[in-house]
Amino acid sequence: MSEAVSLDAALSSLDQAIGRLETAVDRRLDADRTIMTLEDELSRLGEDRSRLALDLDGAMARAGRLEDANREVSRRLVAAMESIRAVLDAHGG
Repeated sequence: MSEAVSLDAALSSLDQAIGRLETAVDRRLDADRTIMTLEDELSRLGEDRSRLALDLDGAMARAGRLEDANREVSRRLVAAMESIRAVLDAHGG
């Protein structure tokens, strides 16, 4: 009878150990899924950052062109005003 009790105790211990192992495997699988999800998100963030950097570069280039155009328009307005003043001064205006 003692052997049956020992066998039952050993089977119970084995069952508990298998339960703990299954729990550990489940936790590990969950952690791996979490890591993969985070890696995917990090990859998407990197792609977004690259796209935003390109957009920013384009916007800065456009802003530079607009500033150049603004300076040119301002220069032409000053020249036109000077021409108008010269014509008015020449005609007694």
